Amino acid sequence: MFELYLDSANAEEVARLNQSMPVFGVTTNPSILAKEGKGLSEVLPALKEVLGEQARFHVQVVSVTTQGMVAEAIKLNQLPYDIIVKIPTTAVGLAAIKQLKAKNISTLATAIYSAQQGFLAALNGADYLAPYVNRMDALGANSVNIVNDLLLLINQQQLACKLLPASFKNTRQVMDILCLGVDSITLPIDIAEQMMNHPVVQPAVDVFTEDWQGAFGEKLAYES
Repeated sequence: MFELYLDSANAEEVARLNQSMPVFGVTTNPSILAKEGKGLSEVLPALKEVLGEQARFHVQVVSVTTQGMVAEAIKLNQLPYDIIVKIPTTAVGLAAIKQLKAKNISTLATAIYSAQQGFLAALNGADYLAPYVNRMDALGANSVNIVNDLLLLINQQQLACKLLPASFKNTRQVMDILCLGVDSITLPIDIAEQMMNHPVVQPAVDVFTEDWQGAFGEKLAYES
């Protein structure tokens, strides 16, 4: 099943979009939480309330050593939520992912900028891989090619992990990545809103309403 996430720690925005979109869960990172000015003890209960018991949360460690990441991940795993622990895909992060796999703690390898980087994380047992789409494009790389190469490697080796691309700045990037056949995606609030809206839709709906009311007044369709 495809998993659609929102990249946000704002429960009100998540609740609003969840009314119109099949939101599977939420991804956060230290910067998102810092911007919101709220810690996990406040954010996670609020998000669970609006998304329900089945919601999945991807929560990033802030420790910078392998030992610290592992210890922090164990604590996060003990919280009463469906949590996937986000680990930066650095050398120390890859070591942490490998150790956490042995402890059956689910992880997401984040901050992926190359196919080989993601492939190593998958080999170490990461459950999710988060390539940074717009950030790769901003560096002059071709994010679509990189994500496609990573998908190819994962499928060739039959590795049990999902791609969860992140870092989008426009809907074209989103569509290009979705067309590759990824299993999941996480969208910033503004990009998710753009996915639902098109500037010519409301004027077309307004014409329908005007024509109907001109012919039938305030009657509803089943009353005509």
